[in-house]
Amino acid sequence: MAAIVPGAYVEGIAAAGGTPLLLPPVGTDPSVLELVDGLIVIGGVDVDPRFYGADRHELTSSQPSRDLHDIALTRAALEMGVPLFAICRGAQILNVALGGTLIQHLPDVNPNAGQYQPGPGRYGKVQFSTVPGSRCASLLGESAESPCYHHQALDEVAEGLIVTARAADGTIEAVETTTGAWTLGVQFHPEENRKDARLFEGFIDVARRFAAERDHHDDHRGAERQPQHDREDALHP
Repeated sequence: MAAIVPGAYVEGIAAAGGTPLLLPPVGTDPSVLELVDGLIVIGGVDVDPRFYGADRHELTSSQPSRDLHDIALTRAALEMGVPLFAICRGAQILNVALGGTLIQHLPDVNPNAGQYQPGPGRYGKVQFSTVPGSRCASLLGESAESPCYHHQALDEVAEGLIVTARAADGTIEAVETTTGAWTLGVQFHPEENRKDARLFEGFIDVARRFAAERDHHDDHRGAERQPQHDREDALHP
C-alpha cells in the first residue's frame, strides 16, 4: 500500500511559507487536527454517490474509504474552526459533508463541459468571475483563470455554503462558508498554476493567524489554571 500526494500540492504549501504534513486515509482520527494550523483536502477520484443519496453513474469511479476519511476531517475542521482549503474533489467533499449533492457527469447537462477535462492526465483551463466581497474575490479579484480537471461538479449547494465564483456556463467554481472559520472550496486546480500562488498564500496567512490566536488562547487558559500563590510569586520574586 502507498499513500501518494501529487507534488504540486506540497510544493504549493511550501512555496507559500507553510510546512506540509500528510494525513493518509488510514487510521483516521479527526483529533489530529489539534496539531495542525489548517487543512487542505485535495483532488482525486469521484466522491461515491452513496454519500449524497444518488445512484451511481456508469462513469463514476470512487474510493469510499477515502471519502469517509475526507468527510470526517472536513466536518472536524468545520467544527473545530480550523482553516479549510478544499480543492476540486475537496470542494465536492465539502459540499457533500454538509448535505449537498453533485452532478456526476457534467457533459450530461452541459455539452461544452469537455473543456474541464480534455483528456486523461490533461488539464483544461477555466475562466471564472467572483462574487464581490467574498474570500475568493479578495484573493483573486473580479475574475481569474486556472487549470482544471474534473467531470463532476457541485449541484445542490449545501446549507451553510454560498457560491462565490462561477464559470461563464454557470459551473460552480468556488464556495465558501457563511459563518464560522475561514473555509474556501474551489473546483479548479490552483496548485497547477505555479505562477499564481495567491490562494495558497492567502490560506497560509490565515493558518498562521489561527495558530497565533490558538496559542494566545492556550497561554491565557494556562495562566488562569495557575495557582494564585504561584502567580503572586511570579510577580514578586
